[in-house]
Amino acid sequence: MKPSTWSEGGAGVSISWAVAETALGPMLLAATDKGICRLSFDENESALKRRFPNATLLSKGGSLSALIDGAVFAVQNPRQMPQLPLDVGGTDFQMAAWQALLQIPAGETRNYAEIAAAVGKPDAVRAAGSANGANPVSVLIPCHRVIRSDGGLGGYAYGLERKRRLLAWESGQGGLFLV
Repeated sequence: MKPSTWSEGGAGVSISWAVAETALGPMLLAATDKGICRLSFDENESALKRRFPNATLLSKGGSLSALIDGAVFAVQNPRQMPQLPLDVGGTDFQMAAWQALLQIPAGETRNYAEIAAAVGKPDAVRAAGSANGANPVSVLIPCHRVIRSDGGLGGYAYGLERKRRLLAWESGQGGLFLV
């Protein structure tokens, strides 16, 4: 989507969506004809409508099954991340920060200062944190791999327990399937 389409709540765009069960709980996946525009946990159609109030939402429409299968695989096998098409929009800084997140290998973390430096704006630590929090496709753009400079987990939109489980699973220190 063009940044203007994102800022206009998806005006003129059709978005297919579904909720699938994963080892991390219910995952909402939404996609345009270009790629995945939302991957979240514990959200439903109401949350999608708030995010894209001007889009046409199609429950389980389109050819979502391959994208859902790929996203579920990505959640459960982060070291074997499939290449899935993404359709995300953000500011230039957000897009650069998300690209930096994609460069973090599974099992490793970076802090917000390192993300800011990676995009060439070492003083933009807070902006890096904001960009991380604005990531619309959790796991696929691995925002959970960013921690605070003091080593603390920081925040995670879908709860720190999910973040702990993802990081432990990726580093080989724990099972994703344990509660």
